[in-house]
Amino acid sequence: MIARLKLKPGQKGTKALVEKYGDDLVCVRYRYDESGRTRIKTVEIIVERNELPASRRKIADDVIVPVQISYGECELGKMAKSLGGKWDHDVKLWYIKYGSIKGTNLEKHIILDAALKIGIP
Repeated sequence: MIARLKLKPGQKGTKALVEKYGDDLVCVRYRYDESGRTRIKTVEIIVERNELPASRRKIADDVIVPVQISYGECELGKMAKSLGGKWDHDVKLWYIKYGSIKGTNLEKHIILDAALKIGIP
């Protein structure tokens, strides 16, 4: 089937469907089968709405966060050291101020579970 026309709620050809589905109507599509002899009208509707959890608070720049860098990622290790990171041999993690790594590749390596244990929201 080929979709030739996609209409938003309120456009010409959607009035009856807007009355039927209200704000749950997302769009109306007109589809045609391969032989071109049949037109099918389909609707996309919202069937469930859920609120997202509240956004997390931002991490302050002076908070020290745990960063895990895998063995062999030498460039990241050098970057962590140059940014003032401290290596903890016992847990095999770097501890670096968040403000130093914000926006770098190291930010992706923050260990969230460990961060939550030390009080980072």
